[in-house]
Amino acid sequence: MSSQVKSNSHSKVVTVEEAISNIHSNTTITIGGLISILCPEKVLKALGNRFIETGEPKDLTVITPVRVGWDKQKRTGLEHFAYKGMLKRLISGSFNIKESPHLTDMIRNNECEAYNFSMGTIFQLIRSIAGGQPGLLTTNGLNTYVDPRQDGGKLNEHTCDDVVQLLNIKGEDHLFYPSFPIDVAIIRGTTADENGNITLEEEPATLSGLEMAMAAKASGGYVIAQVKRVTENHTLHPRSVEIPGILVDAVVIDEEQQQSLLPDYNPSWTGEVRKPRNKLKQSIPLDAKKVILRRAGHEITPKSIVNLGVGIPVNLPQLALEDGFFDDITFSLEHGAIGGVPMGVEVFGAHINPEAFVTSPQIFDFYQAGGLSATLLGFAQIDGSGNVNVSKFNGIYRGSGGFIDITHKTPKIMFCGTLTSGGLDISFKNKKVEIKKEGRHKKFIQTIEHMTFNAKQALKKGQEVLYITERCVFRLNEDGLELVEYAPGIDIEKDILNKVECKVTVAADVKEMDVALFSESSERDVLERV
Repeated sequence: MSSQVKSNSHSKVVTVEEAISNIHSNTTITIGGLISILCPEKVLKALGNRFIETGEPKDLTVITPVRVGWDKQKRTGLEHFAYKGMLKRLISGSFNIKESPHLTDMIRNNECEAYNFSMGTIFQLIRSIAGGQPGLLTTNGLNTYVDPRQDGGKLNEHTCDDVVQLLNIKGEDHLFYPSFPIDVAIIRGTTADENGNITLEEEPATLSGLEMAMAAKASGGYVIAQVKRVTENHTLHPRSVEIPGILVDAVVIDEEQQQSLLPDYNPSWTGEVRKPRNKLKQSIPLDAKKVILRRAGHEITPKSIVNLGVGIPVNLPQLALEDGFFDDITFSLEHGAIGGVPMGVEVFGAHINPEAFVTSPQIFDFYQAGGLSATLLGFAQIDGSGNVNVSKFNGIYRGSGGFIDITHKTPKIMFCGTLTSGGLDISFKNKKVEIKKEGRHKKFIQTIEHMTFNAKQALKKGQEVLYITERCVFRLNEDGLELVEYAPGIDIEKDILNKVECKVTVAADVKEMDVALFSESSERDVLERV
């Protein structure tokens, strides 16, 4: 089929070398993808190899809402840009030192400019550029590290330019992100025709390929789409075309393109088939994670729309299946799939048996307007005021991802994690907690390093905030953290107050956590016997 396509002089199908030959130094590139999902790996690898061989293109600015790359053993995704002189500036929503060690080293060593903004903000800024708007105006992220009164999203000393501004409109503060030209968009799909129309039938998310292509074309730029296969013109159903060919300049075929980092194609991620319910249920061992998730599950009311963050929260769907409340919840991750069972850490962003797909800018519109009922999120550091850091700590660059967007207006926020970390060993016997070995690192500390979540702002908005651990629960109030529950077998003074560095108050009516949380049986079984 490839040879037939190449015989058509009007075909947009080209070699990868031909496609990247139009990328020059000092250009701004937006790149689609989510870790391994929708990553245009063949194009990115070829671009990195070209720089190694020729020293071109250099001084690139890269904007990507989500980190791209997944293999710590070899360069993938953005690691192909991690050469001194090739990358001038990076604007991204997330980072991972294990997946992108060379890139994070460049940031740490001041070898490139680096900004971290919320994922939703970057998606929406790209959409603003696509629409020819002067920029993005938002209240999302005020009084967090993206606010220019704090870090302004800058990650190192080499990063000096202010790319976000504080504006006061009718007495209210806003953040303004000015638009800038996008010279190149590098995106991915499943199938293309010779005119460059792109479909996504094998992809487990939509993300923002359309908006990225539109942003490049609005800037007079160039669009490369990597696909698995090419078909003849007029053979794609117009309803299946996600990115029209009028927006695509070059199509690169990668016949080895995988759906994700996992080797096998999963049709249940795309709606092609539905995986039977009895194949979804997996028993979770009774451990700290299960206790935390069970306690968080008590806060979820029927018909809720719930978002899950990376870490402990991603296992809530399995617990919901096991404990019998799965049908009460619609799960939504920030990458656009709605319903079904979100995958865990293996391929974050994919859902088994999704009910629908929307684009990334659309899902963040929904979140930022308060569309979620509740969210479960992890944490790295918490202070006595209830502020939370997940984005930059202990010399590690993680970025906020969708964290700031998700917490912006969600009415109920649950931060889920163990009280300490690093070697923590806990057992649960006779429905009581026994701490065999305490963790080396305290997570509740005097001062957090990065303001990813501002507790005072949450109180002003009337949001309910809980901090759920394996041995206790804190609630956010006007004075900061208040201890409201403790686990059976736990001594409040010895096992909680002595293990936090920050000030917390103990509620006058502090009570024991429900013993059903610590049972080997499912909660439903325990409650039925009671």
